Amino acid sequence: QLQLVESGGGLVQSGGSLRLSCMASGISLDYYGIGWFRQAPGKGYEAVSCISKNGHEIYKASAKGRFTISRDNAKNTVYLQMNNLKPEDTAVYYCASTDGDFGDYWCPTHEDGLHYWGKGTLVTVSS
Repeated sequence: QLQLVESGGGLVQSGGSLRLSCMASGISLDYYGIGWFRQAPGKGYEAVSCISKNGHEIYKASAKGRFTISRDNAKNTVYLQMNNLKPEDTAVYYCASTDGDFGDYWCPTHEDGLHYWGKGTLVTVSS
């Protein structure tokens, strides 16, 4: 069973940067597309970005031009580099995935139906 652990969150000033990591264990990450989602206080989940098995990247509007997703299968880890952070980026960030063969270009763009979630890492951006 795939297990995911996020790290790298913290407190940063507006305009600063953070790099989040999503480390997988239990199964090789080679077989999974991975998504990053976030949940701000009092709000629902919001998709941020995802990366497919073959490295195809998708970004939501809020992340385009500021965030970069990448994966290192040798380290069984997916990263989210976040630059020019804004107070509205404050949230708990989660990585997630699910079982199933959806093709090499698939990655999760919505939180519904995802079986594997990490416990999240808190990102706080001060103004």
